[in-house]
Amino acid sequence: MKTQEKRNSRPALILVFLTAVSLIAISFTLAVNSAQTGSTITLSSTGTGSILGKVTDKGTANPLSSAKIFLYQGTSQVAVLTTDRNGNFTINGMPAGNYRIKAVKNGYTDHLEKDIIVMENQTVNLSIQLDRSAEVHREIKTEKEKKGLTAADALSTGQPCGVNAAGKSLGYGVTEYDAIQAEEPYSQFNTESYDKVNENNFKVVVNNPLSTFSIDVDRASYSNVRRFLNNNTMPYKDAVRIEEMINYFDYTYPQPVNGNPFSVNLEAGDCPWDKDHKLFLIGIKGKEFKDNEIPKSNLVFLIDVSGSMQDPNKLPLIKQAFHILVKNLRPVDRVAMVVYAGAAGVVLESTPGYEKEKILAAIDLMEAGGSTAGGAGIRLAYQIAKQNYIIGGNNRVILATDGDFNIGASSDAEMTRLIEEKRNDGIFISIMGFGMGNYKDSKMEKIADAGNGNYYYVDNIMEAQKIFGEELWGTLFTIAKDVKIQVEFNPAKVKAYRLIGYENRLLNNEDFNDDHKDAGEIGAGHTVTALYEIVLSGSAESFNTVDPLEYQATNITGGTGVMTVKLRYKDLEDTISKLIVAKVKDQDMNNTNVSANLRFASSVAEFGMLLRNSEHKGASGYDQVIAMATASKGADKYGYRQEFIKLAQIASLLGK
Repeated sequence: MKTQEKRNSRPALILVFLTAVSLIAISFTLAVNSAQTGSTITLSSTGTGSILGKVTDKGTANPLSSAKIFLYQGTSQVAVLTTDRNGNFTINGMPAGNYRIKAVKNGYTDHLEKDIIVMENQTVNLSIQLDRSAEVHREIKTEKEKKGLTAADALSTGQPCGVNAAGKSLGYGVTEYDAIQAEEPYSQFNTESYDKVNENNFKVVVNNPLSTFSIDVDRASYSNVRRFLNNNTMPYKDAVRIEEMINYFDYTYPQPVNGNPFSVNLEAGDCPWDKDHKLFLIGIKGKEFKDNEIPKSNLVFLIDVSGSMQDPNKLPLIKQAFHILVKNLRPVDRVAMVVYAGAAGVVLESTPGYEKEKILAAIDLMEAGGSTAGGAGIRLAYQIAKQNYIIGGNNRVILATDGDFNIGASSDAEMTRLIEEKRNDGIFISIMGFGMGNYKDSKMEKIADAGNGNYYYVDNIMEAQKIFGEELWGTLFTIAKDVKIQVEFNPAKVKAYRLIGYENRLLNNEDFNDDHKDAGEIGAGHTVTALYEIVLSGSAESFNTVDPLEYQATNITGGTGVMTVKLRYKDLEDTISKLIVAKVKDQDMNNTNVSANLRFASSVAEFGMLLRNSEHKGASGYDQVIAMATASKGADKYGYRQEFIKLAQIASLLGK
């Protein structure tokens, strides 16, 4: 009986801890926000436009101090500032363009000013009136706090810290401002952000015989593109990263032999969108393991519970996704959980996998509300992972967020440096992206790339099942790290080449032999595929090239080889890389019996080029994509390739 009572008390104890975290977070959020914002900012040293703004009460015309001003351009939030005591704010150094401003003040209805045209050497005078007619009052005290108890007293209560007048919990780290905003839709317009992808062009082999890049097992782009298309919208061009779309799918490469952690597979065939070109495939297959062969896991769930996470496709979907993961854990695995909003806190100490009810109870207690101290959350999660580090085990942080960090370390550069500091501790990271509207793809891709990590986007519960069910150990267990590929092309055989995708994974040629240079990781059972589009030496096609060298001669030795493919990787505990070398001969380029692997991968690449409206798409077309994918679909156990065909059909209709 006592044991049962102890178990029943666990959710209350977790809630007690969250109460303390919430109380700390309220003061922390207010302090950081007041320190970060000002009434005058300069965007750029090269911009010459300005906005002079004033915010007043619509009813009384009195100036409103400390109103928050959010500045947006396109889909990106570019600045946040506050009004001064006279309700004024100034934005200098603005490049010419079309902007939007959202003004927010506690007790007033949000106001959105659209189509603010800023021109060079001109100042826009902007007057914003906020209406009190929709004023709401929210209390953020617990019942015991109302009786005059201190924050320390809150440790003895089982009530959530932040509650509204009706007694509804407002979540962790909620300020009064955040609580009011939580009653409204989080974003009235799209602020998603993506890094620009400068597509790889053809390289002339005489001048550029080496091509070097890091492998990429991220798959976020494909499921994000699927989200757009399923909403009957074409994706943003820069949301389409072709290598991630190709690598969303598994391919039938053989298992590795001779003790290597992965197999290397090479294949060539005709290029579907340009009959005069060839396609060359490099395929890697990670070793598959049974559950009992995977080392013990030390996992830390790091979950964003800020105000931006309240939408159904964010925190509620995160809970469902982590339920799937927890149910698939083994008794020998351990899980801790860190949440962050205005501040970060540990809500579940490292707990063995056989206590699933305790872990699930902590997940179910999460509620959204507050600012987003992502940097603080990451630091704390790595600290907890290090405290519970398993030597020879599988140590990993799993971050679930929309990437919209807004206090503390939050810029892409800050977050990247933070992750780089942590990656040498032997702790890997998995990034799970959720949501839409304010989704920060660019930030999460950088974090994953910098921190020995992989990056996924979860658009629905089926994707969660794929990641945490069907591909669990590929997601969570890394078998080789710092995997790099370098291809040397023979100028006597190849005139020019183009790596399809991997724009964000290119390396300097000298990085290939530098064991200090970070590169990609491959998980158990994962496949990684890269495609080159190749122009053979006999082609009459011309390419832009440099002037002849004045001080050295270009000597083409020829030979029977078309190219040499080299791979470097490190075992998990090693700092010295190992080398694998494979050579491609003339006869390998004349393959007429092309595998389903190459045909399906090329259909996905062609689809990506169409979505990006690539200058290299040649004779590509959606009908060709659909026909090629249908013919090479194969067994398709889980229906992912059939779904791809459906997406191509949707894109074809939307593109007309």
